[in-house]
Parts: sequence; C-alpha cells; structure tokens
Amino acid sequence: MTAAVAPSVLVRPSARRTGPSLAALVGLEARKSLSTRSGLALAGLSLLLAPAAMVLAGAAGENFGGVAGPVAVVGMLSNLVLLALGVLSTAGEWSHGTVQTTYLLVPQRGRVLATKTVAVAVLAAAYSAVAAVSSALVLAALQPDLAWTGAGRAVLAVVAGGAAFAAVGAGVGAALGNTPGALTGLYLFFLGVMPVLQVVKPAIADAIDPGNAVLDLAQGHDQTSAVLLLTGWVAVSLVAGAVLTRRRAVQ
Repeated sequence: MTAAVAPSVLVRPSARRTGPSLAALVGLEARKSLSTRSGLALAGLSLLLAPAAMVLAGAAGENFGGVAGPVAVVGMLSNLVLLALGVLSTAGEWSHGTVQTTYLLVPQRGRVLATKTVAVAVLAAAYSAVAAVSSALVLAALQPDLAWTGAGRAVLAVVAGGAAFAAVGAGVGAALGNTPGALTGLYLFFLGVMPVLQVVKPAIADAIDPGNAVLDLAQGHDQTSAVLLLTGWVAVSLVAGAVLTRRRAVQ
C-alpha cells in the first residue's frame, strides 16, 4: 500500500509595503521647508510682515472702528508671502535637482505633490494664525477702544487664505517646474495684473481674485462664493501641477 503524497502547492510570496506613510512624508516635507535659509526667511517674513504693517497703520492715528477689517487686510500680506512657500516646495525640487532623490524615495508623483501640498498648507495655516492674532493684539494695544466684533472670523479667514495660497503656489510650482518662473508669474498676476483689472474691469476682478475672496470671508460677505473661488484656485492649480509633473522627464 503506497502512502498518499500531498501535491505541492506554489505559494506566491506577498510583499509588504515598506514605503513611508503619508503622515511621515508630511512631517518630512515640513521639516525640509524649515531646514533651508529660504524657508526660514519666508517663515519669518510671513510672521512679522502683518504685525509690522499693523504697527504702521495703527500709529498713523486713524480710527479703524473695529479689529476685523484691519486684521484681514494686513493678513493678506502674509498670504501673498506664503505663495512662495508652496512654489519653493515643488518647483524648488526641479530647480535644485533634488527631484531625483525625492522620486527614488516615493516614485508616485501624485503622492509627492499631495504630500507637499498638505505640508505647506499646514505650515501656512500656522504662520497665518500667528500673524493674524499678533496683528490683532498689536492693534488692540495701539487703539484699545476698538470693537472686536467679527475678529475671530477675520482670523479664520486669514488662516484659510494662507493655506489656500500656499496650496496654489505648490500647484503652480509643480506645473512650471521652475522657481523663478513660477514666482514671477504669480506675483506679476497678483500684484500687477489684478490691480489693473480691478480698475479696468472690476466685476471680472472681483470674480476671479482669491484675495477678494479672503476679504469677503473675513467680512462675512458672499461666503459660499468666496469658498468656491478659493477652492477653484486650489483645484485648478493642483490638477495642472499633477498633470504636467507626470509628463515631465526627470533629469
């Protein structure tokens, strides 16, 4: 009587994913942004520019009536600075040639862009919050009789604007892959084209200017339209960045 022999079964070995988690990558990107002189300079500028502008405005002697409006206006200065934070995070990789190392660590380009966007948005939100709150405190010290109605909403609007502007910068930087080109294009648009358009075609300017959306949020005007406008800017820039990044050869 022969013993039955069980047939051998080939089992395909399963490979575990050993790549870093999204949270780890976000933390890495945040530390990377703070490890360079340009990143530290942007952090300092975004934190100090709004309070410094508030000192000048408050010392001029004009009575603003309330805290909310001035906080929103000077907070936009921080938001504009934070455009560069997003650009440096994405376009800086291509300009400095470090993109090869980044894609060796994480080959999925869409995941890299998502990670960088989340990282700069979180940093920008933190910077904007500190800048807005410190601006409000500076103004309160200079003009203690001002009303605080809507101040919390103005701070939240500035924080949301900072995160959105940083995300837009990340998307445009990824799309162009060139730091000087992305910075020049963005600041030319926001500081050159938009003011002219505001004079020539104010209705069009109001419809497309994310800066106006932040001010509307701060003042409680057209909340839905303002949120949709900021969301549209973020979405379009990130989609463009994702599409063009995937088509760009790494050299």
